[in-house]
Amino acid sequence: MRGPSGSSITASVQEGGGRDAIYVATVPLRATGGPARLLASAGYSLRLWELQHFMVIVKRHEGSSSAMRAVVFDFQPCDPENIYVAIAALSRKRVPGVILKRTLNRMPKSRCWFIGICNSDAVEVANKFNEGWDTNLIIGTHDCRHYTNGLVGELTGKDSILEHLRTKGLDS
Repeated sequence: MRGPSGSSITASVQEGGGRDAIYVATVPLRATGGPARLLASAGYSLRLWELQHFMVIVKRHEGSSSAMRAVVFDFQPCDPENIYVAIAALSRKRVPGVILKRTLNRMPKSRCWFIGICNSDAVEVANKFNEGWDTNLIIGTHDCRHYTNGLVGELTGKDSILEHLRTKGLDS
């Protein structure tokens, strides 16, 4: 598998460290108060593809020595609730983005889909993938959907996973 810079990521990860489960989840887009927040919330409730934020969850295998049992990775604007960032993003201008990595106490009960297994240490693979990811965000061109597709492809070998989920209706 090739990372964003063309380097082989999986090959550089120590063999035998894996069997981590990979999931994709969605949450509502974050927006400023008022009409923007109402629109984002309504879009999420109606399952409108463009108004959902996608992220990758790594559920560590049982034998993992890591205290982190589930780790979420996502890519978003540095200040997602700033109205000026929202206007720039919607006009397809570059905005500063950030890759977030957080530990989850428990897995989401809804809008979370099992994608596959990573046969290497998935957190290490994700960390290496993130090193090569361009953090200039452009809505529709280089955003959370592209990040999710790229990272899932690196972790599982499955390409265009969001299109696959979309054609399944995202509710299965």
